[in-house]
Amino acid sequence: MNAPNPGSPEWLALVDEDVIDPERPIVDPHHHLWPARYGLDELLADTGSGHRIEKTVFIECHASYRSDGPEHLRPVGETEFVAQAAAKSAAGPGATIAAIVAHADLRLGDKLEEALDAHAAAGQGLFRGIRHAGAHAGEHASSLLIAGRGPAGLYADTDFRAGVRRLGERGLCYDTWHYHFQNRDFLELARAVPNTTLVLDHFGTPLGVGPFADQRPAIFEQWKKDIAEIASCPNVIAKLGGLAMPDNGFGWNTAPKPPSSDEFVEAQAPYYLHTLECFGAERCMMESNFPVDRMSLGYRVLWNGLKKIVAGASETEKQALFSGTATRVYRLEGSQ
Repeated sequence: MNAPNPGSPEWLALVDEDVIDPERPIVDPHHHLWPARYGLDELLADTGSGHRIEKTVFIECHASYRSDGPEHLRPVGETEFVAQAAAKSAAGPGATIAAIVAHADLRLGDKLEEALDAHAAAGQGLFRGIRHAGAHAGEHASSLLIAGRGPAGLYADTDFRAGVRRLGERGLCYDTWHYHFQNRDFLELARAVPNTTLVLDHFGTPLGVGPFADQRPAIFEQWKKDIAEIASCPNVIAKLGGLAMPDNGFGWNTAPKPPSSDEFVEAQAPYYLHTLECFGAERCMMESNFPVDRMSLGYRVLWNGLKKIVAGASETEKQALFSGTATRVYRLEGSQ
C-alpha cells in the first residue's frame, strides 16, 4: 500500500494531537482561498478542527481575478470572490472571514485611487489594505517551489513608495513578503514611509533550499540582525508564521509523516522568540499561512506549536499575539 501524499488529508491525519488551551480566542490573520483548491469549506474544516478560531483575515493570492476589463481593476475580482465567501462564513457557526487584504499595483499613480475605491466597494466593508509583495528571487527562482512575483527593486521604486504612502493616508495597511536577502531593502522602505503601517509576513522568509540549503546558521545570524533593525521602525508589525513553506527548507513537505507540535517547536521556536523579543507582543501576531503551510503540517498541530512556543508569556502578551494585535491592525471590531 502506497504512503499518503504529503499535504493530503490522509498524510496530515498521521499526526493527531489534543488541542492545547482550547478556550483561547484566536484571530488567524493570514490565510488564502482558491476556487476548487482551498475554498470556504476547506477553511472552515481547518479553523473548526479544535482551536477557538473566531475570525480570520484573507490575504491576496491572485485568486479569481477578472478576466477582462481594465488591467488595474482585474484584482478586484478576488475581493468580490472573498466578500461572497465572507458573507457565507458570517451566516454560519464557525470562524468568520472578517477582513480582506487585496492586491493592487501600488505604482499605478493616478489610477491607484480608482483601484482602491473599487476594492472598498467590492469588499462590503471588509477591505483593510493592500499586499503588493516584494518577493523577488532573481537568479534563485528555479530553486524555489513558490517563487514570488515581485519585480526587482520594487521597494525602492519612487512610484511604489508613493503608493504605500497613499495607503497610510487612507487608513489602509500594507502587507508584504519577501526573502531574507531583501530584508535590508524592506528596512529602507519602512524608514521612507513612516506614516503607513507595514505588516511583514513570514519573518522575511529565510530560505533553506537550493543554494541556501547548507547556509541556515549564517542566514539565521544575519536574519537576527536584520529583524532587530526592522523592529526599530515603529510602523512595522510582524506576522509570526509561514515558516513551514517548502522553500524554508525544513523538509516536512517530503517526509513520511508531518511533524508533531514538539518537532515544529524544536525547529522553529528561535525565529519566533527572537522576533517577539525585538518587536514585543503588541506588534506581533500569530499566523497560519494556510493552505500553503498545510503542505507541511496540520492546522491543529500548528496552533498547538504556536501556543507551546509562547507558553511562558504573560496572559496580556498571549492575548495580543493570538488576537489583540490582529484585531487592532486590521480593525476587527468585536474580536477579543
